[in-house]
Amino acid sequence: MPRRFATLDVFTRKRFAGNPLAVVLEADGLDGATMQTIAREFNLAETVFVLPAEQAGHRARLRIFTPAAELPFAGHPTVGTAVLLNRIDGRTGRHEIVLEEGIGPVRCMAQAHGADAGHARFELARLPSELEGAPDRAALAAALGIETTDIGFDAFLPGRWSAGVSFTFVPLRGLDAIRRCRVATAHWEAAFGPSGDAAAYMFCSETLDAASAFHARMFAPRMGVAEDPATGAAVAAFAGMLMRFAPPPDGEHEVLVEQGYEMGRPSIIRLAMTVHDRKLAAAAISGDAIVVSEGTIEA
Repeated sequence: MPRRFATLDVFTRKRFAGNPLAVVLEADGLDGATMQTIAREFNLAETVFVLPAEQAGHRARLRIFTPAAELPFAGHPTVGTAVLLNRIDGRTGRHEIVLEEGIGPVRCMAQAHGADAGHARFELARLPSELEGAPDRAALAAALGIETTDIGFDAFLPGRWSAGVSFTFVPLRGLDAIRRCRVATAHWEAAFGPSGDAAAYMFCSETLDAASAFHARMFAPRMGVAEDPATGAAVAAFAGMLMRFAPPPDGEHEVLVEQGYEMGRPSIIRLAMTVHDRKLAAAAISGDAIVVSEGTIEA
């Protein structure tokens, strides 16, 4: 049967930049295996399937797939789907949308910008936590095709963090080191483990845009994502890295992270942090999205 879908570019205000996303709007009756097959067909970093909400007052339930696996939560699917549903609902002002994801209810504020674009911000359903197992620098360097001397800057050290999806964070000394990164398949498991969801997030404080605080890249080859243009779930977990290695003072803070430039798809992700008594009290991810295409898929 034909099912409506839309594609959007997320964490950008321009089409053909940012992170592409497919959203299947009429997913009732599809099982997980079929959803995975459709996600493989779209072959984008993530594809969202929109289902009726299970709890009254919530807008929808989402299932999120990479070309190789299902995720409990992801950043650009949350932002893009909130913008799209707000558009479908005909809302023009700021409007709260609650999306049910594998991590739990995710509260979003969405606002339209014209007929085909908008902005969305979502509160983290789970604050970041540090995972066990300190990454080995030599193994990381081998897996990323760089030198051990490229790793680390200021107080930052490699670490593993999650705010619903786990990432290995690799601080690099600058843009030159970031640009030289590549996936060395033969060394990947030794650095990032045998798990199929192993993802590497490389970052530095040297940026291309003066407004950005960090420049980043993300590789997740075992999940079918050779490189991701913008990774909101990683930036959500990155709040934990900031609190660990560069803690801001109490108050409200916004950190801009640029990503996707090496792919020709520049993206800007905004991380908001609320710090109280030197602890992370709350955090949110926000960004823009624009509709690129609409149609139907037979499934």
